[in-house]
Amino acid sequence: MVRRRYIPLRTAQPGMILDQAIIDRAGRVLIARRTPLEDFHIDGLRKMGVGGIYIREGEEDPDQEVEKEEQSLPAALQKTYDKVKVRDPARVKISESVRKRVAQGVQYLYQDTNSADFTNASRSITDDLLKAIEDNDAVAGDIGALQVSDEYTFKHSVDVATMAMIVARKYGLNDNQVYQIGIAGLLHDIGKSKIPNEILNKAGKLTDDEFTIMKMHSTYGYHILEPKKDISQEVKLGVLQHHEKMNGKGYPMQVTGEKIHLFSRIISVADIYDALVTERPYKKPFSPRAAVEMIMSMTEELDIKVMKCFMESVILYPVGSDVMLSTGEMARVVENLSYAVLRPKVLGLQSGKVYDLANDVKCANIIIL
Repeated sequence: MVRRRYIPLRTAQPGMILDQAIIDRAGRVLIARRTPLEDFHIDGLRKMGVGGIYIREGEEDPDQEVEKEEQSLPAALQKTYDKVKVRDPARVKISESVRKRVAQGVQYLYQDTNSADFTNASRSITDDLLKAIEDNDAVAGDIGALQVSDEYTFKHSVDVATMAMIVARKYGLNDNQVYQIGIAGLLHDIGKSKIPNEILNKAGKLTDDEFTIMKMHSTYGYHILEPKKDISQEVKLGVLQHHEKMNGKGYPMQVTGEKIHLFSRIISVADIYDALVTERPYKKPFSPRAAVEMIMSMTEELDIKVMKCFMESVILYPVGSDVMLSTGEMARVVENLSYAVLRPKVLGLQSGKVYDLANDVKCANIIIL
């Protein structure tokens, strides 16, 4: 059984598991939740003036997550919280055995693109991911929670496939289309298997010539899939066009608008988001909030309806999580609103007030930091 306990920082010891994310005023995660504390973490928190932290004790039991968050509140706040909270939509969960199977499958695909079993392996992985979505009727993505592999290309492929299927369902595509876009998302970067490792894994910024080579991966991916008659043309187009932009400033063909296949328009949003929030040797990760704001600004480049469906499929602030308001007050999220992903309803932990950040004009000047 996992228990969440508040302790004064002076009693924190290396090895304790942090049960909250430490976030600065710019929304950047300084220490991720569930990080084992080390001496430098504790010293850093002390210098920040943090008086106490929440830690995790005991063995993991996912079903206790909501309960232990709620038990940490004083009685009066707990009563208000219980009254106003609205549980989040179900999020994708993948068992450890499926994670291992998916990780091995994706690695197999990238290592042997000419295998006679390539299509069956792609379908098997997509079956696993789709089942994870359907088992709990998941309608939201918890980005970064899959962690099927430490290898970026493999993890990124699984993240994009899962996210693309969720967005496709929100968009209204039928079951077969959702399944097919899962395959396209899984294979969208398969062309990178033809990119030299010194370019693919370069820690610094690519030169213009190197970037020109890197941009060939979508074309390479199409050429890998084109002779495979048991892979649909819409999957092949999804792979070929996933870097095209609505305004014609993408690649490889600079096509515009409806000339870009819908699969590509959906995969593009998922691809951009996951790339932004993932740490790479040459860049720090953006916070989920910053990544969403960047996507919201790309109205000339991305499909607006797809963008809207994506926004309705991402939970930035899970119900029960604590956030810092621009007023300086800590608050707990009590309800997410699909039309206002950046502005949920929250309960002020000092004032005991419920702030409807999306709909109450009195809260118009309050943001989550």
